[in-house]
Amino acid sequence: MTVRTRFAPSPTGYMHIGNLRTALYEYLIAKADADGKFILRIEDTDQKRYVEGATDIIYATLKQVGMNWDEGPDVGGNYGPYVQSERKPIYAEYAHKLVELGGAHYCFCSKAEAEEEKDEEQNMKFQDPCKRLSPEEAKKRIAAGEPYVVRQTINKKGKSKYHDEVYGDIEIDYDELDEGVLLKSDGFPTYNFANVVDDHLMNITHVVRGNEYISSTPKYNLIYETFGWTPPHYVHVPPVMKDAQHKLSKRNGDASFQDLVAKGYLPEAIINYIALLGWNPGNEDEIFSLDELKKVFSIERLNRSPAIFDIVKLTWMNGQYIRKLSEEEFFAHAEPYIRKALTREVDIRALSRVLQPRLETFGAIPEQIAFIEQVPDYSADLYINKKMKTDQEISRQALIYAAERLEKISDWTNDNLFAELKSLAEEKGMKNGQIMYPVRIALSGLATTPGGATELAVILGKQETLERIKSALNKLG
Repeated sequence: MTVRTRFAPSPTGYMHIGNLRTALYEYLIAKADADGKFILRIEDTDQKRYVEGATDIIYATLKQVGMNWDEGPDVGGNYGPYVQSERKPIYAEYAHKLVELGGAHYCFCSKAEAEEEKDEEQNMKFQDPCKRLSPEEAKKRIAAGEPYVVRQTINKKGKSKYHDEVYGDIEIDYDELDEGVLLKSDGFPTYNFANVVDDHLMNITHVVRGNEYISSTPKYNLIYETFGWTPPHYVHVPPVMKDAQHKLSKRNGDASFQDLVAKGYLPEAIINYIALLGWNPGNEDEIFSLDELKKVFSIERLNRSPAIFDIVKLTWMNGQYIRKLSEEEFFAHAEPYIRKALTREVDIRALSRVLQPRLETFGAIPEQIAFIEQVPDYSADLYINKKMKTDQEISRQALIYAAERLEKISDWTNDNLFAELKSLAEEKGMKNGQIMYPVRIALSGLATTPGGATELAVILGKQETLERIKSALNKLG
């Protein structure tokens, strides 16, 4: 059996973290099989929630993280169309067949009631009990243009039993299942019907979705059973949580994939992190490229417990990826953030080299380099540092020595500046830190900086360095 999985998002906005994780697991399950196929299907039957441009966001996101699909709306395939709104005749055909087979029935109402209908997904005006008409009478009403929906028929008693790859064997009473709408009055199917028809016709072998669908799966299996079709392997996964009580949700202001990228997180780091939100490799390893995930991922190691989205852990992981970038790759990412934050002419290449070993997100760059534009107002007490063995008087004298030495230097490189200030400290009988620390404070006005004293001096240039030291001496009297 060739493994065929599908990612079937609704084009309703940005890519939520939970949706992207579902896509990733679908992709990895497919790619674990040498001949496996990953299919993209757009589920746009809920027209009220459709957002213009959202489909393009789906395409862009998957491509950005490297999850290329084998079949889909833009690349074609043997099982199209891959957009549900283009498959309406297919759903109508199978809905009527299901009625004929006894797995569904028609419900009718007046045109006025249909026009007043507000909830397109459930069509509550057509709720049961509705009069079960003979097939002949139903056909007459349909031919006469009377509004109707197709609603599932559930006449089984006892328990539905099925196997889930994560939760094992599951039993649910048929009495707990409602006879939901399958085909709406506007001719569009509901998710509960379209996903079954499409998964069967597209030969989908594995379905990954949230565990909130566990209780609905018996309804899907009844449709498979009525048609004589074989259900796919079910892989229900727990939700991604904001905390112990709340699901991660864009409507509550939680970050989407696009938000995280805009804040300076690398797509590769995001994918790596969300793979671990519900799955573990069975050892202590945490850093995986997408290609490495293809080799180590297995359904058996998916967890049943909800995963909490930890932005601190993601930020740490993003820092690991940043440090693995080449100097040129890092600069390509960092340059737009640097240029947007600065108006002063500085050596941005040198600044980029200083930032890379210390940065965790590119979005943190503006805050980290704000001192380059202007030294913040700071207290002279900042020059008091027990570890560096400095106080205000020692710092004042160190800055006088440093200004005299720096004024004479023409080779304004980090190695040379460091050697000169180190030599200066030795000449004056001082510790290296007693020279370097005051210079760094003078140049930045900050206790912590993305670089040492001489690195900041190179970035700022000779003239600005000397001017800032002069201003610091004025502060120290």
